[in-house]
Amino acid sequence: MLNLQAALPQDLPAFFLTLCFAALFVLLAELLTRRFSVSGLVVRKIVHLSMGVVIFFVPGYFQSNFYPALAALLLLLFSALNIRFKWCLSLLALPDEDKTHAPAVKSYGTLLFPLVFLVQLLFLWESHKWILQTSMLVMGVSDSLAALVGSSVGKKHIEHLTKNPKTVEGSLTMFFSAFVLLSASLFVFSPFFTGSLANVPIVMLVALALLLALVATAVEALLSHGLDNFFIPVSIAYILYLLQMNQTVFLERFLFGGLFAFLLAFFSIKVKFLTNSGATATFLLGTTIFGIGGMAWTVPLLTFYLLSSVLSKLGKKRKAKFDLVFEKGSQRDAGQVYANGGIAWVLMVIYSLTNDPAIFFAYLGTLAAVQADTWATEIGTLWPNPKAWLVTTFREVPVGTSGGVSVPGTSGAFLGSLLICASAMVINIQWLKDFGLLNSFLLIGFSGLLASMVDSFFGATVQAQYFDPIREKVTERTHSLAPDGSLVSNRLIKGTPLVNNDLVNTLCALSGSALAYTVIRNLHLF
Repeated sequence: MLNLQAALPQDLPAFFLTLCFAALFVLLAELLTRRFSVSGLVVRKIVHLSMGVVIFFVPGYFQSNFYPALAALLLLLFSALNIRFKWCLSLLALPDEDKTHAPAVKSYGTLLFPLVFLVQLLFLWESHKWILQTSMLVMGVSDSLAALVGSSVGKKHIEHLTKNPKTVEGSLTMFFSAFVLLSASLFVFSPFFTGSLANVPIVMLVALALLLALVATAVEALLSHGLDNFFIPVSIAYILYLLQMNQTVFLERFLFGGLFAFLLAFFSIKVKFLTNSGATATFLLGTTIFGIGGMAWTVPLLTFYLLSSVLSKLGKKRKAKFDLVFEKGSQRDAGQVYANGGIAWVLMVIYSLTNDPAIFFAYLGTLAAVQADTWATEIGTLWPNPKAWLVTTFREVPVGTSGGVSVPGTSGAFLGSLLICASAMVINIQWLKDFGLLNSFLLIGFSGLLASMVDSFFGATVQAQYFDPIREKVTERTHSLAPDGSLVSNRLIKGTPLVNNDLVNTLCALSGSALAYTVIRNLHLF
């Protein structure tokens, strides 16, 4: 953390020199774009790369983190004002500034760069400077090279990934440059290693660099709006910190977990369980859960993923009539992965930093919730001639209507919740034994069931529903495809446009985890 008493006078020259470097980079960027018509993307990425290199050497010429944090804060303020008032256009993303001629996606990268540097200064300076240096170097250099290569020579675009156009060439550049930088950093900083990183063979360090490079590449490929500037260094720093500090996280398990997550994502694309964005998000989620949580956290997640994915593929002909009612199809994208697994992902991160057993029950609760919601929908639409009622008024509605519940769907929801708990019991989790097997079944089962009712309530009240003028149906989709191939906007008839199915699923997942966690906490068992 920041120590105000550690504002050492000998750090002042380095502080002013750092600010001068930053000002020089900005002035050169403006000169190159205004006077010499150099591409704004090229100039911005050169500045990005240069600052990453400068930050790598910051711990070498500062004795405390006070003045580096102050410099980061000033740069953060300048970036925020620049986004608002557009003083330096060279630092802002503009339309058609690269060869793709894609519409510009508003980027907050210049704001998030100093922000993530400030955060890492506060939490890693005292004993983990090398983690800060490594993560910021990869973000500064590799991310910049990926954008430069992708915009200049990138020809093969990766479909269904993110709003920012991504190319195979850019992603490969990101991966190989990150691998080289991570390998070099791990070798150079190996004398500072403790925990699972201490005294490991060279081949294990190379494997770790390989996996971290793959994680960084996936984060860069998946995120837009400049969010990768924040999450690339955070993801690298988080993994290295755990391997160094958490005695329950082992390097071998983490590497095998990452490999398994990669193979699962690849398999999911081949069998069309997931889109490219969904597979990328699943790789990142799986690396965290499998590599850090081990079997106790892996088996329940796989139970949800495999059973729900297979169920979504059954009865295609019978469920075909609902395809244009639901917002998305059975092939899940990144948004659906976040909605169904995002809360579980966050809980895994929290547990890895706290080792609180109550978090594990919350984890089972959120998986039971999304399993219950998925099974309720799939079984409810798969069942022959079911009747459905709106959860708020009990008025009979067509099957597939947002907020509708049916006897087969509700029964399937409860059964799916129980299977999540059963999967954890199969691997002999001691915490479940301590709580009691019957109590665990009841807690997780009803957490999932009630969470699915929460999902139905929000679906019936605030989730956006539209009228499709072409097919004359109520749908969750904002647009419909006309016979001539053109997109037609559907008319909002109910709910709030910002509340889509992914947000409702997230609220469902959150309610399941909150219920399970609250019960365990109030019983003071752990």
